[in-house]
Parts: sequence; structure tokens; C-alpha cells
Amino acid sequence: MKDIIWKLLRQHISKSQLIGFAIANLIGLTIVLLAVQFYRDVRPVFNDEESFISKDYLIITRAVTGAGAMMGNNGEFSDADIQDLENQPWCRQVGRFLNSDFAIDAQLGVGSGHAMHTQFFFEAIPDEFIDIDPNAWGFSLEKPEVPVVISRDYLSLYNFGFAATQGMPKISEGQAEMLPLEFTLSGNGQRKVMSGHIVGFSNRLNTVIVPQEFMEWANGYFGSGATQHPQRLIVEVNKPGDVKIEEYMDQHNYEVAGDKMSSSKANYFLTVISGIVIAVGVIISLLSFFVLMLSIYLLLQKNTRKLQDLLLLGYSPNQVSRHYILLVVALNAAVLVLAIILMLIGRMAYMDMIHAFGISGAGIWVSILVGILIMGAITAGNIHAIRQKVNSLWLLEK
Repeated sequence: MKDIIWKLLRQHISKSQLIGFAIANLIGLTIVLLAVQFYRDVRPVFNDEESFISKDYLIITRAVTGAGAMMGNNGEFSDADIQDLENQPWCRQVGRFLNSDFAIDAQLGVGSGHAMHTQFFFEAIPDEFIDIDPNAWGFSLEKPEVPVVISRDYLSLYNFGFAATQGMPKISEGQAEMLPLEFTLSGNGQRKVMSGHIVGFSNRLNTVIVPQEFMEWANGYFGSGATQHPQRLIVEVNKPGDVKIEEYMDQHNYEVAGDKMSSSKANYFLTVISGIVIAVGVIISLLSFFVLMLSIYLLLQKNTRKLQDLLLLGYSPNQVSRHYILLVVALNAAVLVLAIILMLIGRMAYMDMIHAFGISGAGIWVSILVGILIMGAITAGNIHAIRQKVNSLWLLEK
């Protein structure tokens, strides 16, 4: 009996209309999936995120000019400057760099001797900007060991400058993290020797970062007690490539450390372009959805008499509409599978270029989930429209 119903209802199905819908939807969905996957694959190239610090951040200082230096301008940020930054719509939060206010002598041990002996300095930023294992970060007087994050430039200077000319062994990052450090802290009539160890390296921060709680204690114990105004700020932003950020920096004569603004602009444009491509794909998918709905409505209109007869014979609206629903579900499922396959083929075409940047690419499950959600929404809309149309015929017959 089910086959008889299907034979009655499929007589006016236009294969060309269904194929047109499938092709249009396939193109739209493939564009969306490929754009999402491409964005996820190439984003690390532009982000170049630090392993220890929160993403979407800027390190800013005041620009140093000859006239300002001669007039004694030390480039400090006032509380009003920081408050103005925090009030900007693109700013999430502002952190202050806290400088050491005491003398530091550092020794880096290699084997049984000391490879380096130099005067040193510390800086600290709030812990919420640090993304590092909590067990390796922090400070306690009960176990006075100082964890530090240093610039990779310092390690390069040692390996290719000091070590190369003095016949000392070169050190890898992994070895450096295992080497013992010894700091001699002095000031305010006090002197103390403390051990330390390296817990991370930075590409952009040309400094030595220690826990803020240690810095506050050390400045209070060894420092002069003078009030410090920060000369550098770390700013977390919600739109890293926003042109308003650069305009603000130029207006206030602020400088952004490293190439963060350039990479943020590239990431911003990548986001915009990906968004445009995704929007085009979504529009094509929506148009194909309406093409299918038009085809379904025309098909139902042509079969109105047959549908009414079936309803009069006692078939429920669900039994009558089920065949159209199965057709739509099968068609949309085929489109989804083909779109995923085409997305994977397209991804293979550009992955060689991605590998050239040392990036392995992101997983594909997010893109597949996006495809499932889109096709699920389209299918749900199709099913609702079919049931609504059949139910309207059933109500007329009643």
C-alpha cells in the first residue's frame, strides 16, 4: 500500500527542479564549509599566539622623542591615561607592567659552574594575562623560588653571541628550563639570595616576567617605597584588527610593541573576508532552500486532488506527507555528504601552502558540525512547510 501511495504522489515530481536545488545547495554549502575550514586552518599563521600569554593583547608604550627625553619625560602612564584606555569600546582590560625597584644580580648555572653572571631586572604583569600551568607559576615565602619567563632573544644572544665566542655550550629551550638560576636581590639595606627557574619563553616581550605577587613583595622589602607609574601597559582587546585601535594609538602618540598591529590587521581582514565568503554561501543555500520549497509547493499543488482523496480514504496527514519528507531528507543528506567531500578535496589543494608556514591545520569536525547544523535547519524548514501544507488540505476536507 505504501508503494501505491508513492506511485500516486511521485507522478508530478520534476527531476530537473530537484537537481537544480541540489546543485545550488551543494555549491552554497561547500562554500560555507570551505570558508570555515580555511579560516580555522590559516588563523594560527596570523595569530602567532604566545604559549604563556593571553591572546588578543597589545603591549603599548609612549613614543620616545628627542624633545621629550631632553625635558625629562619618562614616558609614564597616568591613572587618567589608563582610565581612558579602559573606556574604549575595543578594550577588555588593561594591565600595568610593574618594574623592579631594587638591584638584581643573576647567575645562570651550567654543570658545576656558572656560565653567566650579570646585572638583571624584573617586570611583572597581572596573573590574568598569564596562561601558564598554575603549578609552575606563583610565589610563596615558604618556598622562595622565582619562576621567570624570558625573551627568546636573550637565549639567542647567549647561544650565538656569548657561547660562540667564549667556547661555552649552546643551550636549547628545554635545557634552559632545567638550568638552575640564582638571583641576588639587594636594596633598602637588605640582601637576599633566591633560586629561580625558567618556565617559558616570549617572542614579543623583550623582558623578564616574574609573578606579580613576588614583585610586590620584593619591591616592598628591597625597594625605595616610591610610587611607581607604569611605563608599559598590556591591553586585551576584543577586535585586534579594528582600525579604531590604530587611530587611537596615533592620536595619543602610543607605540605598539613588535608586529602585533600588523598581524592583527591581517587576522581582522581574514575574518572579514571569511565572513563575506560565508555570507555568500549562506545566501546561496537560502536561495536553494526557497527553490526546493517552491518545487515542493508546486508538486503538492499538482497532487492536490490525489492528496485529498488519500485523506478522504482515511490516511492521516503524517502518512501522506511522510513520502515527501523522506525525499527531502534523502536529498539534503546527499547534499551534505557531497559538500563535505568537496570541502576535503578543496582543503587538500591548499594544505601544502599551509604546511610551508609550519602549521598542521585545524580539525575538520567544526566544519562538519557547521554543515550538519545548516542542513538540519534547512531540512527542518522543509519538513515544517510540507506538514503545514498537507495539514491545510486535511482541514479543508474536514
